[in-house]
Amino acid sequence: MDYAKMRAIAAELGAYSERLEGSWSVEIGPSGPILAMRCPSKRHEGTVRRICKQLDAQLPGTHPGYICANGPEIEHPAIGRMRRPDAVVIPEATLDEEGLAVDATQVLAAVEIVSPSNPSNDYDEKLADYPAMSIPHYMIVDPRTGTIEVHSEPCKGRYSSKEPYIFGDAVPFGPWTVETSEFRRYGRDG
Repeated sequence: MDYAKMRAIAAELGAYSERLEGSWSVEIGPSGPILAMRCPSKRHEGTVRRICKQLDAQLPGTHPGYICANGPEIEHPAIGRMRRPDAVVIPEATLDEEGLAVDATQVLAAVEIVSPSNPSNDYDEKLADYPAMSIPHYMIVDPRTGTIEVHSEPCKGRYSSKEPYIFGDAVPFGPWTVETSEFRRYGRDG
C-alpha cells in the first residue's frame, strides 16, 4: 500500500478516535496504520518533562534553533512510517510549518518512555523504524526496570551502537547528557 493511502487511513482513524473515550494515537508502522490507546501515567509524563527540560537547556549550545518537543508526529513517506515519539529533538521552526507531521530527516533524536502495557512497541518496532528513518539518536527509558538504552549510528536500517544505563546515571545522549537521578520507576516510591 502506498504511503498516501496509509496516511489517508491514518487520518480517518484519527477522526474516529476523537469520538472514543480515552486518549488515542495513530501511527504508521510496518504493517500499516495503527490505532492505539494511550495511558501515560504521571511518572511517564514526569520523565518526558525532565528529559525535555534538560535537553532544551543544552540545545542552544549544541544546536541553536532546536528544541526538545513532546508530541509532534514524525514521518518518513519514502519508507511508509509515521510515529509519535514521547519526545523529539527538532528545529523549532518546523512547528510553524504547514502540515501534520515533521519530516523525519529533520529529527536529531527520539525518546520513548516504555509503557507497562506495550514494551515491544519501543524495543522492537520503533527500534527498527527510527534507524530506518535515519534518526541519529534514540533513547529508551524503561521505568518498569529502571534501565535506559541509548542507540546511535544508524546504518542499513539498524543502530550499530547500543549503550546500557540505569536510573541514577548521567547518560550521554549524542552531544548532550541526561541526568536520571530524579527518574522514578513504576510502582515504587522514592
